[in-house]
Amino acid sequence: MGSWGKLNFAQKTCVSSAGKLMHQTGMITDGTRVGVALSGGVDSWVLLKVLTIRKMILPFRIELMVLHVNPGFDPNFHRPLADWVERNGLASHFEISDHGPRAHSKENRKNSPCFFCCRRRRKRLFELCRKYGLTHLAFGHNTDDLAATFFMNLFQAGKVQGMSISDDFFQGGLKVVRPLLWLDKSMLVKAARAWELPVLENPCPSAADSKRSEIMDWLGRKWKREGRTRRNVFNALRRMALDEALKKV
Repeated sequence: MGSWGKLNFAQKTCVSSAGKLMHQTGMITDGTRVGVALSGGVDSWVLLKVLTIRKMILPFRIELMVLHVNPGFDPNFHRPLADWVERNGLASHFEISDHGPRAHSKENRKNSPCFFCCRRRRKRLFELCRKYGLTHLAFGHNTDDLAATFFMNLFQAGKVQGMSISDDFFQGGLKVVRPLLWLDKSMLVKAARAWELPVLENPCPSAADSKRSEIMDWLGRKWKREGRTRRNVFNALRRMALDEALKKV
């Protein structure tokens, strides 16, 4: 299957699902310059691998640039990521921040560590997109994230709102996109293993204690008891996200 090698079922599913969603929503066009947010987790790794393959398939030209902001718990955390990116000849920007330690310091008295760190990391990614003239910023969010975000908004903010397939920022100067939003986490894990991607564990000491992780655990227990409910929720949220995205096309 081309120069990217033979793909198994999980890998093909990831590549085709992302391609279909990108096509349906007009996510990228000729000349698009995509910043790929690489954290080192499964989702972002599969996102990067899928986009490198889609880049070869697309009938027009796009550019990819890997962006990584080390949270600052370990200055060498990003080294396996940087080595892989260099071996594969991808443009990249790696930097070390102090967002993680600051999030767990006395400076952060009002917000959860995850909120503090995530907000600053995203702001820095936006700055890097402007610095390098990138038109899009891609995140590896999947359907499990879509469900968790919906229930977090419902329980924490009283809003019926999920996660968008794409969002415009800075008067349309930057588009945030989520090509993997139709894929289950389990499929991403299988694909990452097949590609032998150097997936890293989240270094944050609060990773398992966040509101999002609580919602994920609650949903996981519910899905285990009621598999049909999981499919229904995923399908409903996918339809809602797609309807919203098509209104923007």
